[in-house]
Amino acid sequence: MIVMIVTIGRVSREKWRAMAMQSEQPPLDQPQRSTDEIRQLKERIAVLERVITDQHGRADLERQIEQLRDR
Repeated sequence: MIVMIVTIGRVSREKWRAMAMQSEQPPLDQPQRSTDEIRQLKERIAVLERVITDQHGRADLERQIEQLRDR
């Protein structure tokens, strides 16, 4: 009987904790962070597209890759 009471208590506590986490609003800087991430990803995609379609030398390719790593 005691084990059942403790188990029900723990399940209830975890349920309330999960409900509280779902109701929390994201931080205000979340849209700005997402915008920055999208911009960076678009820049990387543009470089990859250039690498695939252009026939530049190896040095140019290595320079562009290093620029992306430095960000």
